[in-house]
Amino acid sequence: MAQRRASMIHPPIEDLLDRVDSKFTLVTVAAARARQINGYFNQLGEGLGTMVPPQVASVSRKPLSIALEEIVADKIHYERNVNPETGEVGAE
Repeated sequence: MAQRRASMIHPPIEDLLDRVDSKFTLVTVAAARARQINGYFNQLGEGLGTMVPPQVASVSRKPLSIALEEIVADKIHYERNVNPETGEVGAE
């Protein structure tokens, strides 16, 4: 049986792909959440409190790394195969 190689990415890409249905979805969801996290950190001094804070305790200060950790921890949920016309979830 093949041994799993050490990955430079944390969390490992295999764990990330287990949580989503495609690489495209992974990139899209992680990028959208990273923008939200970045917006949260940018508005902290203003006291607005309108953004959702990071949902995991992370040693990383990078929004994309935090977003990837949230995906692995199942803190981010998204609708799969949503029909844009009806809003129904299912096969197209």
